[in-house]
Amino acid sequence: MSDVKVLTARWGKKDSHTLASYKADGGYGALEKALSMPQPGIVEEVKISNLRGRGGAGFATGLKWTFLPKDIRPRYLCVNADESEPGTFKDRYIIENDPHMLLEGIAITCYALDIHLAYIYIRGEFPKQAAALEQALAEAREAGIIGKKLMGKDFDLEVHVHRGAGAYICGEESALMESLEGKKGYPRLKPPFPAVVGLWGKPTIINNVETLANVPWIVKHGGAAFAALGTGKSGGTRLFGVSGNVKRPGIYEKPVHYNLKKLIMEDCGGTASGRPVKAVIPGGSSSPVLRGDEIDVSLEFDAIKAAGTMSGSGGVIVMDDSVCMVRVLSRVTKFYAEESCGQCTPCREGTPWMESLCEKIEHGHGVPGDADKLLDMANHIGGFTICALGDAASMPVQSFVKKFKDDFERHIAEHRCPFGEGAWGVSQDSREAVIGGMRA
Repeated sequence: MSDVKVLTARWGKKDSHTLASYKADGGYGALEKALSMPQPGIVEEVKISNLRGRGGAGFATGLKWTFLPKDIRPRYLCVNADESEPGTFKDRYIIENDPHMLLEGIAITCYALDIHLAYIYIRGEFPKQAAALEQALAEAREAGIIGKKLMGKDFDLEVHVHRGAGAYICGEESALMESLEGKKGYPRLKPPFPAVVGLWGKPTIINNVETLANVPWIVKHGGAAFAALGTGKSGGTRLFGVSGNVKRPGIYEKPVHYNLKKLIMEDCGGTASGRPVKAVIPGGSSSPVLRGDEIDVSLEFDAIKAAGTMSGSGGVIVMDDSVCMVRVLSRVTKFYAEESCGQCTPCREGTPWMESLCEKIEHGHGVPGDADKLLDMANHIGGFTICALGDAASMPVQSFVKKFKDDFERHIAEHRCPFGEGAWGVSQDSREAVIGGMRA
């Protein structure tokens, strides 16, 4: 069943984003089925499916749904479409190619959890995708699918698209809720968790776009069938966005436990330059980097965690052996320094320090001991902040310095970048490929 496509089966079809096309392929049939099921039965199917959150944390979706207090109303659903993790570009393609699949997943989830108001919080830099969602919602309302009666059933559901303003921190679930409430996107202290105290103090479920887009397939085919597509505690397929130095970058839907080396060397055709793989960031820029000799590993959440990293948001960035790792880390640290919300002292003060020290080493001004100092800085940020941005900023530094310390030491010893040309040591095309992976 490794060739089953849950999410991308309709991609490439003419007008796949329209309601007519979606319904012609059986769209909203899963919602119709769900409306005939007992609501707890839908939740149970999602639990059986072993669907884990596709936004980065990989938490069991069905289990998260059960955390809602039984006797508190109203409840809310927040769909996290902020997708601002560098190297990640899957959710925008779901929205562009099959927005009704997401809407159907939202509708099923809301019915299952007795939620009557949902918000899709979408990244500010996604005007095209926001327009696609608004158009799909207009079609669904016109057809009587979403609105005062959910497909004719006495169940009121309203869905709103809310555009963010381009802040990375608002991808963090509690900062997202603060932003939705009209406040500055500062993460909240947890506990209490959103499922208990969320939007406006009410129970709130927050799920990623890709997570919810899987729900119609689960309802249609059953949780056990979805679980069988994966392995162990991780069911289904997932989308991997591969960028950087590969011959065939793009989105690949594979079983959740697919092999990283096979994805890069076979599906993507290896490096575009023909040079050996030096490093791979397997799950967006916050994921600890892997050396080229460490990529023969399953991308399943627990398996790759055992390898010292995480599959995160599925953003795979590939670098060949001509790339300067100091330059790459400098780019990463700059991003996190700019995106820190400033609420926590370790993150507010520490991320600019790491950025400036990386820049110092990169430009040949480093002194002996600077690489260890950089590592020490990271060790005093991760785990000491309200949200995970401190961890996201520190984990790349820790892994880059530990696994590619020779690159740092050579910069310090030679007082220059030993890789040449703009500190990348690659052609302009290859340089843009790596930067593109960071920006995607």
